[in-house]
Amino acid sequence: MINIKSKRIAALQEYITLKQRASYDELVDKFAVSKNTIRNDVQELCKTSDIIKVHGGAAVKLPAEEKKPNKNITKPLTSFTYRQTKNQSSKQWIAEQAADYIQNGDIIFIDTGTTVLELIEYMQEKQITIVTNNIDFILRTLPYENLTVYSLGGVLDRRTQAFTTIQAQKILRNYNINKAFLAATAISIKNGVTSSIPMESELKSYIAEQIEQKFLLVDHQKFDKVALTTYCSLNQLDYLVTDQTPGQAYIDYCQKYNIELVIANQNEGV
Repeated sequence: MINIKSKRIAALQEYITLKQRASYDELVDKFAVSKNTIRNDVQELCKTSDIIKVHGGAAVKLPAEEKKPNKNITKPLTSFTYRQTKNQSSKQWIAEQAADYIQNGDIIFIDTGTTVLELIEYMQEKQITIVTNNIDFILRTLPYENLTVYSLGGVLDRRTQAFTTIQAQKILRNYNINKAFLAATAISIKNGVTSSIPMESELKSYIAEQIEQKFLLVDHQKFDKVALTTYCSLNQLDYLVTDQTPGQAYIDYCQKYNIELVIANQNEGV
């Protein structure tokens, strides 16, 4: 469960991002906390996002030479707490729909990301085996003895709250995973499924090539955008689960490559 501090920090990041710059006094009035608390929150944001401290407040870090905005390019990965609270209802719809494809006896891979994290709410009664590097997902499974969980282990990446290890592919070869539930920073027909974390992309690429059924869970705001690295093309997917019907180009693409397009909040597919 997200605590009050995490919610405040997520809201603080969203406010500063919208305003581009805000003074400490303005933030104190807005969030009704002490200036010392605001300073500490900003300090934490500086470690995990593109927020920086400036004289008397905080601002969004801009490139040295600001360019004309390009709608096809995403921002760098934002903090986990911010992403966890953003579009949460859409993520829950997506996860609920995706969970319908999980059957008792399945051996599934759960990716990092905030959308796949919501799956736990809809698989609590199922008898399944889970392989994952998603720390929050592991913690949420603790009350459910019917869920058998295997961790990939490795080094903690605080940006994604996940383990990363160069041994991941070797470890995964030992598991007979039949379904993978993947996340992405952005997707496009031209650039495919993209991620902001290069080290994770290598693992995701392996999953996309080796696992029998691949489910990609993304909300509508991630379409027609590009992140740092491509980990698979769209035609490697078996299911694309999202919250709004995408443009006709995606509908045609899914039909061409036999990808099942699942629209979570409308219960429709292509």
